[in-house]
Parts: sequence; C-alpha cells; structure tokens
Amino acid sequence: MEEKAGVVYVTAEEMRKMDDITIREFHVDVLMLMENAGRATATLAKRMLRETIFGKRVACLVGGGNNGGDGMVAARHLANWGADVNVILGTTKDRMKDVPLGQLHVLEKMGIPILSANYALGDYDLLIDGLIGYGLEGNPRDRVAIMIKDANASGSPILALDLPSGMNATTGEVYDPCIKATATLTLALPKTGFLAPSASLSVGDLFLADISIPRGVYQSFGQHNILFQKETILKI
Repeated sequence: MEEKAGVVYVTAEEMRKMDDITIREFHVDVLMLMENAGRATATLAKRMLRETIFGKRVACLVGGGNNGGDGMVAARHLANWGADVNVILGTTKDRMKDVPLGQLHVLEKMGIPILSANYALGDYDLLIDGLIGYGLEGNPRDRVAIMIKDANASGSPILALDLPSGMNATTGEVYDPCIKATATLTLALPKTGFLAPSASLSVGDLFLADISIPRGVYQSFGQHNILFQKETILKI
C-alpha cells in the first residue's frame, strides 16, 4: 500500500481483501459491483468517443473472470446507448466463471454478436480490454495472448478495464504481451503497479471509478479522503 497525492494505491492482495470485505462483511453483492464497474467503463468509453456514440463500432475483449464480466456489462450499456457492439471471447464458455457467464447469457438474449475468431480489430472505433484482472502473474497465454497482440497492432484506441491485460498489478511488471492502452479505468483504488516507471507506456491516461465500495472499507485501507464527492470517475 502506498499513497500519492491523497490517493492510496493497493497491491493485488490488498485489492482482493478489499473486495472480500465488501462482499462478505458489508453484503454488497458482486453483481452490484460488476454493474457499477461496467457502467463506469461504458461512460468513459462514451467520453472517449466524444459523446457521439450512435453507430460507433466498439469491441469488448473479455476473459472468463469478473474482469470479463465487467466488460460484458459495459457492452450491454453501450449497445443500449446506440453503439454497434461486438463481444470477443478470450476463452471458451465452459471455462468462464458463473457470474460472467450469466452476463454473457444476457448479451446473447439481446442479440449482441459474440465472436471467438475472424475478427478485424482495426475496424473498430474503440476496443475495451476486459481480458485479465488484477491477479495475473506471468505471461498471458493462448488465445488471450493472440488477442492482446492483435489489439496492439490494430491502431484502434484501447480502454483498459482496471489495468492493462498483461501487467502485474502489484509490481507494474509488463509481461509479454501486454495491452498498450490509450486510457485505463481502474476500479475502487489504483494499483501499486501503476507507480512503476515500466507501467507508464501501457496504462495511458489513468482514471479511477467509484463502484460503491463502502466508505468504511476505504478507511480500513488507509483512504481517509473522500474520493468521489464531485465525480464518480476521476482522472488521477
């Protein structure tokens, strides 16, 4: 845990504890956290598209964990707001956790295209990276690694969800491959890895989103300043 400009930066393990306390002790449901994270991501995506969202092509690259679930919530909101959204899977359905799989079923009912191959990422106005969450240790592999390389080569702007896929949240080590984001929307608190010099080229502009973590949880992790008095998405 470190502090910079009145904001506490947490390690992956500290973030995991923060999530656990929020869910187990305060009974804030993981679906609520996911909904807030996904809506915040969609809101920043809309801002990156200069508020002109109708007909804009957006690809949400998602993995099988909760980070991918956040990305699928973002896809739902963007589609509801008029964007032309595709969801591209970095894993197979049988390897997805139950909560993100439920989000995928919602998208299927909405008729949002779900792709696993034959995508051309350069055709999109924006890519949302929801492939890997804050628990990564080691190089991305298999389909996810290919998707990261394709995203970086696409020339399309990239919004990373929580942190760029391929980065160690605690140390900032940039694995091979790693998303090179135009902007990163990190959730609840920024991660200590963002403070590492090696991280700057992958993170891009850094924003922080309110996902409704109780104030008492923030205080228990040393964040005594109230972060979201004016805005629910802060540039840091």
